[in-house]
Amino acid sequence: MKSFNIGNLEIKLPIVQGGMGIGVSLSGLAAAVANEGGVGVISVAGLGMIHNERHLGFLEDNNWGVQKEIRLAREKTKGVIGVNIMVALSNFADLVRTSIAEKVDIIFSGAGLPLDLPAYLKPGSVTKLVPIISSSRAAKLICNKWKSAYGYLPDAIVVEGPKAGGHLGFKPEDIDDPNFALEKIIPEVVEVANSYKDEKEIPVIAAGGIYSGGDIRKFLNMGATGVQMGTIFVTTKECDASDTFKNEYIKAKKDDLRIIHSPVGMPGRALDGEFIQGVEAGLKHPKACPLHCIKTCDYVNAPYCISQALFQAARGNLDKGFVFAGFNAYLADKINTVKEVIAKLKREFAAAQ
Repeated sequence: MKSFNIGNLEIKLPIVQGGMGIGVSLSGLAAAVANEGGVGVISVAGLGMIHNERHLGFLEDNNWGVQKEIRLAREKTKGVIGVNIMVALSNFADLVRTSIAEKVDIIFSGAGLPLDLPAYLKPGSVTKLVPIISSSRAAKLICNKWKSAYGYLPDAIVVEGPKAGGHLGFKPEDIDDPNFALEKIIPEVVEVANSYKDEKEIPVIAAGGIYSGGDIRKFLNMGATGVQMGTIFVTTKECDASDTFKNEYIKAKKDDLRIIHSPVGMPGRALDGEFIQGVEAGLKHPKACPLHCIKTCDYVNAPYCISQALFQAARGNLDKGFVFAGFNAYLADKINTVKEVIAKLKREFAAAQ
């Protein structure tokens, strides 16, 4: 596996660890991946539920939590650390400003188009900006918008296909359509990135359903510069979620994976379970919306609070929440260290020649 650059940052291992919330990928997992040469990514979603010792209120606590997690990661690694900030978050702007002020290496941003992301950079900012998109059309739209409005092009582009875990940037009917497969999208986005080659090198990072070294080689051969992997890092000792959460992956069968409708307004891939079945039976109703954390959430009609559900699941309270998971989550068979996972991926990559 070859190293590559995101701006002036050398990524020695071409693997970006996917940002997974709430509380699944924090400083522990991110630092472990960064120490192996990849990009470790902290999910900022819901950090106000985890870091609430200041009792400032959810949104303010969330902002404080971002600062704290970045600093905790910096104590554990000298590697490359990123944050994942969803455009749909109601305090998106504050989280971006805080991350830039903390000089986090990279901001990854999806769940909506981050059309104004460069506006938050200030003179002397070192943070790299990487949108997460699901089509070549979105890639071109962002490149054109950033270039015309800010004189800035993305430092890399993550292309997330329909086999990813969590929220998906596809219509439900498109998820299984071969025309929207990652294998179809990657060459199209590479073509968009290459059209700006005279101005800036824009690495394309393939994401969604990538689980083995052979998968990595396949997408690198298709023109991607690196890959993003989330699911495979859930079942590691360093993952910040509870062992109960991790064991849901290990117990899962292929038929347990399903597409759900999220209150965020997007489809999502999750493991079936008691909570999801209760939602479908009409047994789950939030008493109120205590957070107002997501702009697109129809909290008046929502059958549950997704932030609470994801937070509770990561803590192991699966009667109160559910587990997001990628297409290949059922392949997990034991808890490994991040170092062991990376070593296995390297062996598989070499064998796939």
